[in-house]
Amino acid sequence: MSEDTAPRPNSPEARDAASVIHPLTNLKVHLEKGPVVIEEGKGVWVTDNHGNEYIEGMAGLWCISLGYGQDRLVKAASDQMARLPYYHLTNHKSHSPVIDLAEMLLDIAPVPMSKIWFANSGSEGNDSAARIVWYYWNAMGKPEKRKIIAHQRAYHGNTIASASLSGMHYNHASFGLPLDGFLHITPPHHYRYAQPGESEEDFATRLADELDALIEDEGPETVGAFFTEPIMGSGGVIVPPPTYYEKIQAVIRKHNMLLIADEVITAFGRTGNMFGTTTMGLEPDMLVCAKGLSSAYIPISALMINARVFDVIAEESDKVGVFGLSFTYSGHPVSAAVAREALQIYAEEDIVGHVRSMEPHFMGGLKALRDHPLVGEVRGKGLVAGVELVRDKTTGEAFDPLLTVGPYCNDRAEDHGLIVRAIGDTISFCPPLIINKNEIEEMIVRFRKALDDTLDMLITQGQIAAT
Repeated sequence: MSEDTAPRPNSPEARDAASVIHPLTNLKVHLEKGPVVIEEGKGVWVTDNHGNEYIEGMAGLWCISLGYGQDRLVKAASDQMARLPYYHLTNHKSHSPVIDLAEMLLDIAPVPMSKIWFANSGSEGNDSAARIVWYYWNAMGKPEKRKIIAHQRAYHGNTIASASLSGMHYNHASFGLPLDGFLHITPPHHYRYAQPGESEEDFATRLADELDALIEDEGPETVGAFFTEPIMGSGGVIVPPPTYYEKIQAVIRKHNMLLIADEVITAFGRTGNMFGTTTMGLEPDMLVCAKGLSSAYIPISALMINARVFDVIAEESDKVGVFGLSFTYSGHPVSAAVAREALQIYAEEDIVGHVRSMEPHFMGGLKALRDHPLVGEVRGKGLVAGVELVRDKTTGEAFDPLLTVGPYCNDRAEDHGLIVRAIGDTISFCPPLIINKNEIEEMIVRFRKALDDTLDMLITQGQIAAT
């Protein structure tokens, strides 16, 4: 829908604007603009209620990894719904789908893990991980070791704890967040945060020194954990420099902290390995996955916990009498059955191998756009990427945020039948992992048209000079 087209009375768009609150949306603007109403999907394509087709270049919300129309996942849900539509995991109860799924996840874990905790979303998974950090250090007799560090521009979810972990201003503004004890450091984005002439190696060293200094200033006895995304998705697809995590993990070990990998976006093949932890060389104590776990066909998340942590919290729960973390739908049998089937599809169809074969076409096609006057940087791994739009390609000068160049380009992409996501002036791509070479090429053709439309607008407004 064009940004200047108001919803028609009694249309689905108008009914939505009159009744639905939308996340990550300007609520006042939405009252006038209304939504694009998506009615169906097949493969990497979705169709709105007017019959317009779009390439779903963001896999929904970074999540529908296996694309639309996966009949095996639909059948898995239907069969389990008929057999056992609900049961819980409290008070020593269980069911076959969750047992199978836990075993499968432990078998494919990128580092040795001991047990799986299930929740319903990445937000709940990260929230649970934060609470387990506190539980662990209480059990270790160090209750003051409560502070948790994450990155500025990180996105770890939207519960009170996971929003505090996040380093996004919109998670905090007017909500009274972050909570005390949640700290944030410079994101590992060399293009935007390096000092003049600073190499990637020196940049990584400086950021590791920054983390070390923060911990020393706060008091190592008060800092319990570090959360990180292997690649920072919602921060603009930030790919850390090669030695960054090696240096960061040395600091974490020095100060006896826990490391938690947020793989809500990067797990299940997205980066060209089954887990982004492998791609980026991480050795976490806990790992959160969601989204692609069920290919977003049904809500579920999993928190992998290693023996170091689990053995301690198990003993503590015995002292307390019960482990007091609980969700009604934790390990829901229908969700577990769908996720179990999704993991089988990833393996049987060699989705990781397909991602690796598509990466040269995907990243190569996007990097070819660096000849465009607006494109400053193209970054990514596997089938996730960000294209940053800049005023000056030579200096990397950014546009004034009030110009909303990224959102304008996003809307023009939709005009050309492509759904992407503007994060400031970075346009993010995260297509379903089943995308093929022809669809990648068509996606890039449509995006170039959106870039050209955006360039024409900026020239017309006198924001940049015609070349």
